[in-house]
Amino acid sequence: MVLLGHILFLLLLPVAAAQTTPGSCSGCGPLSLPLLAGLVAADAVVSLLIVGAVFLCARPRRSPAQDGKVYINMPGRG
Repeated sequence: MVLLGHILFLLLLPVAAAQTTPGSCSGCGPLSLPLLAGLVAADAVVSLLIVGAVFLCARPRRSPAQDGKVYINMPGRG
């Protein structure tokens, strides 16, 4: 599934981003290529985790066998 190295990379990414030298204003300088590649990779990993969680939650559950009949809940009379 998810390797420990990937989780460690995601946790240390803000530390690497904080060590970049700012441009003319604080935090708006150009990104270095390794940092940009790391951000894109981290975004891809998080997106895949979200898509995987959505598919796991949205897949149909296995229901018990119902002897070929269709049961409909009807309100009782009376």
